Amino acid sequence: MLNTIRHGLPTDRPPLLIAHGLFGSARNWGVIAKRLSTDRQVVAVDMRNHGDSAWHDTHSYVDLAADLAQVIGDTPHDVLGHSMGGKAAMVLALTDPTRLRRLIVADIAPVAYDHTQAHLIAAMRAVDLSGVTRRSDAAAQLMQVPDDGTRSFLLQSLDTADKRWTLNLDTLEAEMPKILGFPDLSGTFDGPAFFLSGAESDYVRPEHRATIKALFPQARFARIPDAHHWLHAEKPREFEAAVRAFLDV
Repeated sequence: MLNTIRHGLPTDRPPLLIAHGLFGSARNWGVIAKRLSTDRQVVAVDMRNHGDSAWHDTHSYVDLAADLAQVIGDTPHDVLGHSMGGKAAMVLALTDPTRLRRLIVADIAPVAYDHTQAHLIAAMRAVDLSGVTRRSDAAAQLMQVPDDGTRSFLLQSLDTADKRWTLNLDTLEAEMPKILGFPDLSGTFDGPAFFLSGAESDYVRPEHRATIKALFPQARFARIPDAHHWLHAEKPREFEAAVRAFLDV
């Protein structure tokens, strides 16, 4: 079972499960999860090979979807997934649709991408953790990652007390082709689906819409102005409002 952080109490509304993206964790979603828990329980998970969840030798989307199904159990949830978590949520919807009521996919499409994240794994591996007592110590060694936001994001997965990354870098590197890809699946998810993207992101392009609609016939689309791939972190209020509007229909 994945490590979970639960916000709020069960109500008469379906619980909302949140699946984070590559190198993320349930804790990254704490503020939004807490705000969305005012009228339902919100369950944020650490995906396998991330955070406090178990490490495995595999990281396929079929594996990730099965992990989410185990957390959901027999009570259908609404499911929100960002990036890698969005792909896992889509695979769950296509392979085990009775687990979901509504699907929200944040800034990702059911297609293969070619922007490998292996360079970030190399950057994390290059940090000498032996003398690190604070995240700022590691930040100084991560300067090969030029973007301040990405650097700060990666450092959230550093356990300074145990001097380790809470990421299974070996498996994530080995399985990167699967993470960047998307499995060839038949069938459709005929429930409500919402594809919410950052207006400044190129992850969900106009040419992806036909593929999305073929798999998710009820798909609706929206973009958050001035937001990039981490739209929930850059525009949390706008992101929350869009999610609520879709869930409250």
